[in-house]
Amino acid sequence: MTLLPIFLNLDGRPALLVGAGTVALEKIGSLLKTGVKLRVVAPQARPEIRQLAAEGKLEWIEREFQPADLDGNFIVVAATDVPEVNAMVYREAVARGIPANSVDDIPNCDFFFGSVVSRGELQVAISTAGESPALAQRLRREIDEQLPQDLGPWLAELGELRREVLVLHPRGEERRLLLHELAHREICDSALCSTRQLARTGKQPSRAVAGHVALVGAGPGDPELLTVKAVRLIESAQVILHDDLVPSAILNLAPPHAVVENVGKRCGAKTIAQQEINALMIEHAQAGRSVVRLKSGDPLLFGRAAEEMAALAEAGVPYEIVPGVSAAFAAAAALGCSLTDREWASHVVFSTGHHAQSHNREALPALESATRVVYMPGRDLTLLAAEWQAEGLPADLPCAVISRAAQSDQQVVHTTLGELGSIAPAAAPSLLIAGWAVRDGERSNSAEASGQTASMKFAPN
Repeated sequence: MTLLPIFLNLDGRPALLVGAGTVALEKIGSLLKTGVKLRVVAPQARPEIRQLAAEGKLEWIEREFQPADLDGNFIVVAATDVPEVNAMVYREAVARGIPANSVDDIPNCDFFFGSVVSRGELQVAISTAGESPALAQRLRREIDEQLPQDLGPWLAELGELRREVLVLHPRGEERRLLLHELAHREICDSALCSTRQLARTGKQPSRAVAGHVALVGAGPGDPELLTVKAVRLIESAQVILHDDLVPSAILNLAPPHAVVENVGKRCGAKTIAQQEINALMIEHAQAGRSVVRLKSGDPLLFGRAAEEMAALAEAGVPYEIVPGVSAAFAAAAALGCSLTDREWASHVVFSTGHHAQSHNREALPALESATRVVYMPGRDLTLLAAEWQAEGLPADLPCAVISRAAQSDQQVVHTTLGELGSIAPAAAPSLLIAGWAVRDGERSNSAEASGQTASMKFAPN
């Protein structure tokens, strides 16, 4: 390959186009966008070219080409329907050291017009060195479909920030890294925009640190519900040890070189012991790698974080905790309810449908005006429904089962405590919400009369 892909600044510079037919008209459209001072030489011209000349957008010389027409031009394009004329234009241009293009005549070309995709100042140009303009056009269409339409305005704002950074920060590696960081971030209009503040202060966002473990909450599964800090740590990690319920949409944020390993447990099937997970975190961190222990929901809620923190502390491995959106809140959002509706629930009780093997387990909370949140209810809710009714909760207590909360395939099923055991098993991870605070539709007379405790069960996301 002997071509050098470059973008020429033609604004205000003189250029010559020989020919004024259909092919020439196509080239004029591309050339005039650059701000070039274009002169067209041809004995006849299409009406469109005549009109452009009348409007002062180009100069038309109404005669045959003469070699002296080339003098003083920055580039030359030969676009007549006479091959001999095009070849002569090229020879004379080469003799004067002026780059020339003879349309559809590869041997007589110093440069080629590419097929261009534009978004404001962003240009993506494709060249096949004249071998197949049709292929270049096909690729242009495909790329055009892939690029966001708002790239142009974003690039303009990014350019403003870049100029601001060049003024505020001294030349060096830190400034280079800052400019690269800005190219990955969204820019909002607010003066409090974190990207604008980063450009001014130069303070880099959180990144995974070698020899360090971050216990990161992955939220309920929607990548847009990740915290900004969680995204930065995932994007810069060398090792990611994730729960089974963390979806691929979040794992895909990991860099290509990262080791991504599933260390989750599903439906009671323990493919890896907690001690092995602890050992993996410690081994990678002590080897100098940056480790993200990616947990569904929030890492401190039913995620065995206490055991992992204890193991890391004992091994002398530094760690940090990054909170995440709990499945309880995602499920409540899916229902459009408040967990602490001030008329029906003044407390929220979080619990799980699975208990550690212990003879000292405390009794379940007493009935009160609370919303209970119980994670991992299991697939058969018959026993749970019987236990709650035995505690005194009414059969008409509103319930809702939320499957895969906040994800694209989220499903919600409304029922009552009396019918809870008869509903079909929900896809994991699932959440059961029950109580007056989460009832569907109008408040029933029985709900208003009861005022009993509301309960919820969830499987963590």
